[in-house]
Amino acid sequence: MKKFFSQTGILILSAVTLIAVIMCIVSSVGGGSGFLRNAAGVVASPFRAAGAAVSRWTGNLSDHFTSVEELQKENAELRRQIASLEQSVRQANADSEENERLRTLLALRQQRRDFVFESAYITEHSITNWSSTLTLGKGTNCGIAQGNCVVDSEGYLVGIVTDVGLNWCTVATVLDTEAQIGAKVFRTGETTVAMGDLELMSRNRLKLNYLASESGLYNGDLVVTSGLGGYYPSGLVIGSVEEIMTDDGGLTKYAILTPQANLSELTEVFVITSFDIVD
Repeated sequence: MKKFFSQTGILILSAVTLIAVIMCIVSSVGGGSGFLRNAAGVVASPFRAAGAAVSRWTGNLSDHFTSVEELQKENAELRRQIASLEQSVRQANADSEENERLRTLLALRQQRRDFVFESAYITEHSITNWSSTLTLGKGTNCGIAQGNCVVDSEGYLVGIVTDVGLNWCTVATVLDTEAQIGAKVFRTGETTVAMGDLELMSRNRLKLNYLASESGLYNGDLVVTSGLGGYYPSGLVIGSVEEIMTDDGGLTKYAILTPQANLSELTEVFVITSFDIVD
């Protein structure tokens, strides 16, 4: 087999050489270039064609790599621009939130000019079987003290500060079983006490206790802080009457209140650190 291929190769090379010689002779007879020069051109022509093809391929490959490099640079620049735009959007959102917070605080201050507010973000919601509290990220370093009232952005009562540290404080919400706040029915002026109740807390409700037997309370009546004793400011909305009840003995009335503040959705609150006492 090896001998066959060797002989075949020799025959092919001989045939190519013979054809080249014949073409050179024909070309010489026809008045073209000299025999040797023509033969050399004929033999070199395929190699020149191959070399040109390789050159074109190499040029195309070089152009390809150049295009890839340019695209990579362009993509890097586009990524940088996108990152810059995303940062601008984040900053705009942060500025918008800050402006909204400041407008909210301004609106609160305009409602009650005698109040001094300290805004604070909620760092923890804690609800157990017997308590409902919030932890805020500010404390005595911002003038917050035990007994301060806490309201939402609408001025609705959220709860009372029960414990305070340098940069934190705990707020017992109006639902907490320890909460007892002097209250007043806004429509009638009847004074009473709003307090947390173990059973009602799981329903997100609180109790309005010590109602007079002849109380003219109606469902939907608004209940606010009374301000009696000067412990808490007056006029803070606690909630609205959902249902009027009578105890098991049939002698004492009480009401179930729905808190006006949406306690579960709060992220920021406002602590009233100072207020004018109204007799």
